[in-house]
Amino acid sequence: MTSDGGRRTQAERDAITVEIGYALCSAVFAAAVLFGAVAGPAYVFGLAGGARATLTGVGAALAVVVFVVRVVSVLMRFRSRSGSGQPGRPGRTSPGS
Repeated sequence: MTSDGGRRTQAERDAITVEIGYALCSAVFAAAVLFGAVAGPAYVFGLAGGARATLTGVGAALAVVVFVVRVVSVLMRFRSRSGSGQPGRPGRTSPGS
């Protein structure tokens, strides 16, 4: 239900679906890049088991944190943008501004 108590339109549901997809895809990309940057050198330089395990573990933990933070930040930004009464297109303003 929308903030005015009515049902969501198909366009609103589509926008939410697209935004969720964007949030997930961008979060996966950011997490993968971070994991590769942290854990990659362990494999490229052939580090020993302990160092490799540490870098892989730290990389995985940071990747999870980045994934969650990215998804939450994108969806919160969408929520505030869609609920503020402002148009969703950059460069546009409401008639009263």
